[in-house]
Formats: sequence, structure tokens, C-alpha cells
Amino acid sequence: MFRIPYNRPHATGKELDYVREAFAQGHISGNGDFTKRCHAWFAARYGFERNLLTQSCTDALEMTALLAGIGAGDEIIAPSFTFVSTVNAFILRGAKVVFADSGAMHPNMDVDAVEALVTPRTRAIVAVHYGGAACQPERLADIARRRGLYLIEDAAQAIDARYLDRPLGSFGAMATFSFHETKNIICGEGGLLVVNDPALRARAEIIWEKGTNRAAFYRGEIDKYGWVDVGSSFLPSELTAAVLLAQLESIQLLQDHRMALWERYHAQLTPLAASGRFSVPTMPSGASHNAHLFFIVCHSLEERTALQRSLRQKGIETVFHYQSLHRSAYYHARHDGRPLPEADRYSDCLLRLPLFHSLTIAQADEVGEAVRDFYGR
Repeated sequence: MFRIPYNRPHATGKELDYVREAFAQGHISGNGDFTKRCHAWFAARYGFERNLLTQSCTDALEMTALLAGIGAGDEIIAPSFTFVSTVNAFILRGAKVVFADSGAMHPNMDVDAVEALVTPRTRAIVAVHYGGAACQPERLADIARRRGLYLIEDAAQAIDARYLDRPLGSFGAMATFSFHETKNIICGEGGLLVVNDPALRARAEIIWEKGTNRAAFYRGEIDKYGWVDVGSSFLPSELTAAVLLAQLESIQLLQDHRMALWERYHAQLTPLAASGRFSVPTMPSGASHNAHLFFIVCHSLEERTALQRSLRQKGIETVFHYQSLHRSAYYHARHDGRPLPEADRYSDCLLRLPLFHSLTIAQADEVGEAVRDFYGR
């Protein structure tokens, strides 16, 4: 066990009360009162007009692939430096992934390189907002509009982050969020699909309800429901929604503390970064991040390994992030062979520092001091 772990799930205090309330209502399967209250919360805070809770962000991504009509022979453009769920949703439909490299200043996809990757087979651009920092979604939306593509925002890490005064998740035809225990807002496992394209909203609800029009039946819009499309059991139970609602209602408290921790790390480590010892996050112009994570980028895999070992010896847990998907055991033979050096650099050199709600400022100072000690040696 680490004295300072990388992550520790946090409860606000209302989660169990809401779970008991769900049992008392006599409805703990999906699409009940707590699900509706969560949907209303997202609409009120971010203006998302159609929200559907899912059992995971992976489920939400799989729904986007179905809604976009992705099939065999289609192509999607996505970053190589991301979690496998981003692209697996489309691989499952038979699509080919055309990977884009990361940018030199941030792990996000290099937007300048995206349009050259579009072919007649391209159906969608999947943008990942890494660490809650925007991946220039207005530029990607423009490309998608001009080329007749779907823009899908993988905003798994981006709850409450904004770009050009708009919430992330509002730029694409669809967007997905995660409430996994490592995220800012958690319910163990859980996700959200946001459907911004009005033409997709009715079908999204049907896919969400296992391919039936049951939701319309429960609203009294039809006298019976049946199987009308493909779908699956994407909606979560009311117990998941109850835990999520408790977290959502405390979002400002949770976010304020995470931001204080992020700013503390930044203040401690920026002087060393300025001297060239490593780099720290650089926020894209116009973006306001959500303090989802704080990372440094070392100069080599060997340096990162040594730093991580040094911190471990002091009881501090750190983790690196994704391995480049274009070099993965599953996909490397399918990749078109283009080198993606920035994605590989982040795979080898990026290290994430502890950041979670119950982490204290004093502990963040200890982590920062341990990093500075390593580089001082």
C-alpha cells in the first residue's frame, strides 16, 4: 500500500441515502426517478438537450457507433494516444481506424494533421479531450461540417471543462462522458451519452432501450411497445444513478478542491519545467480545464522509470497513461505504417501525479517536493 495513492474514490455523504431512497421507491432497474433527475441536472448545468445515462463511457461510445451507422469498410479518425474504448466501439462495427498523432505541446490529437487523413471512406472524427483539456473542437466541427462527417467527442475525462465559454460535449453531433471511479465525478462505473444532433435523438433512446420503444410507452405516447431497431441494455440501474446524483449535486465542492491541488502542483513544478528538466501541462488557447489530472513529461522512458521508482520508495504512487494504440499487439499490423512520434513520446515519457478529492494540500506539497528532490539529484 502507498502512503499517497494515485487515486482514492470519494463519497459526498448522500450516496447511501439516495440508494435507500431508490429502494423505498420500489424501482431500482433503469430509467426511473434518479435517472431522470440526473438527465435534468445535465440539461440545467450544461444545456445538453438530450442526455442518456449509460453503464459506462464505453457503452456510450458504442451507441455513437450505432447512431452514426458505422459499418464494415468505413473509416474513423482518432488519436493513437487514448484508451482502447475510444476506438474499440468502432472496430466492433467493422470500421478501420486511421490514427492521428498527438501535438507537440499537449497529448491531444494534432488537429492540424486531421483533414489530410480524411478519405472517401471516412465517416467520423473522434476527438478525445485528454485530461479535460479541449482538443480544439470548433476546428474539428468545421472539418466535419465541410466534409460531411460526424464529430464525436470522447469527453470521458472532461466533465465541467469548457472551451470558448462552451461546455465540452456541446460541439459534436454526439459526446460521451465517464463516471468511472478515477474520474472527477464517480459512481463506480457509469457514463453519459449526449446527443446534440436532433436527427439522432429519437433513435438514440430506442438503441438505449434494447432496440425497443419502451421509453415512449412509459411516457404514454404509444399504447404498446415492441422491437423496432437494434440496441442493447445500455442504461444503468437506479442504484448507479442515485450514487451519481449525489456526486453531481456536490460538483462545485469537488471541483474547487481538485483545482486547488492542480494549481499547487503547477506552482511547485513550473520553475523546474521552465529550466527544461521536464514539461508540465500547457493549456490550449481558449480552454479551461477541469483539473482531472496533473502530469509531467520526462525526457525519456528511462528517466520516467527512475522517477517513478524514486517516488515509490517514498510511498507515492504514480502511473503512466496510454500505450500508443497504433503500436498495440492487436492493431499494429492493421496500422498504415505512418510514424506517430508524439504519441509514442507521451506513451514513454508522461507520468501522472496523485490527484483526488481527499488528497490534502500538504500531501500535494510532499509529492511536489519529492519530484523536485529527484531532479535536484
